[in-house]
Amino acid sequence: MDKNAKIYIAGHRGMVGSAIHRKLNKEGFNNIVTRTSDTLDLRDQQQVADFFEQVKPDYVFLAAAKVGGIVANNTYRAEFLYENLQIQNNVIHQSYLNGVTKLMFLGSSCIYPKLAPQPLKEDYLLTGPLEITNEPYAIAKIAGIKMCDAYRSQYGCNFISVMPTNLYGYNDNYHPENSHVLPALIRRFHEAKEQGAPTVTIWGTGSPKREFLFADDLAEACFYLMQNYNEPGLVNIGTGEDLSIKDLALLVKEVVGYQGTIDFDTSKPDGTPRKLMDVTKLHNQGWKHTIELPEGIALAYQDFLKKNLVK
Repeated sequence: MDKNAKIYIAGHRGMVGSAIHRKLNKEGFNNIVTRTSDTLDLRDQQQVADFFEQVKPDYVFLAAAKVGGIVANNTYRAEFLYENLQIQNNVIHQSYLNGVTKLMFLGSSCIYPKLAPQPLKEDYLLTGPLEITNEPYAIAKIAGIKMCDAYRSQYGCNFISVMPTNLYGYNDNYHPENSHVLPALIRRFHEAKEQGAPTVTIWGTGSPKREFLFADDLAEACFYLMQNYNEPGLVNIGTGEDLSIKDLALLVKEVVGYQGTIDFDTSKPDGTPRKLMDVTKLHNQGWKHTIELPEGIALAYQDFLKKNLVK
C-alpha cells in the first residue's frame, strides 16, 4: 500500500477498526477515510453507493458489524442476520463497482461448526452444524467470505477474508448483558471489588476453552496480510493457544485484584466446548502474535479504568 493511498476503515470506532486505525497512523498512512454511523448508515444501500462514488477509496478494511456475546446473539437473531448481511453486501459490492484495489473482510471464529475438530483449520468451514446461539451472525459472516471469493472469481477483485479468534483490548464493549466473556469478566470482577462482594458468579461450568488475541495484535496481522496475502479462502488470525473459562476468570481476578471467591452457575449455557484456531497458515505467511494474555488483560483493564465506564 502506498503511503498516500486512500484507505477506508468501516467500523473505525469499534475495537478492531480503532486498532487498525492506530496501526495505519503508526505506519505513516495519512489519507484514512472514516465515517460514523450517524453520517453513513452501512445498512442503507443508497448511502453506501453515494459514499463510494464520492470518496473512491483505494483500500477497504471492512471491520463494521453488529456484534455481541451469547445473550445478544441469541436474543437479536433477526437483527444480527439482517444487519450484518446488509453491511457487508453494500460495502463489498460498492468496492467492486468503484474499483477498490483491495478489500479485507473481517469475520469471526464462530463461523466454524460447533463440533469441528480442534484446532480449527480454515478448510473446516461448512463441514457441520453451527453453534445455535450465534448461528445468524455466523451465517452472515460465512456469506461474506463466500461473497469475497465469488467477486474474486467472477470479477477479478482482490478481496480477502480473515477470521480473528476472540478479541479484547482498547475500546472493548463492557455492556453488562451484551459484552463478550473477557470484557464481561473484567467489569464483573471490578464491580465486585468496588462493592466488596464476597462472590462473583460466572455463567456455565467454566470448562469451555477459549483463545484470546489482543486487538492491536490483530491490527498488526491485518496490516501484514493486506500487504502480503492475495488469495481466495480465509486466514485464521489467533495465537494458537487457549485456556479454560475458569483459568481465564482466575487470571482476570488476579489482574483486577479481587479478593473474593468464584461460583459457576451450571444452569446457564456454556456455548461451544472449544474454539482454538489453527494458525499454521498465518505463521507460514510470516506473522506471529507478540502480546501474551496476562499483559493484554492488564492493558485492557487500565483502558477500562481510564474510560470511567464504572463510576
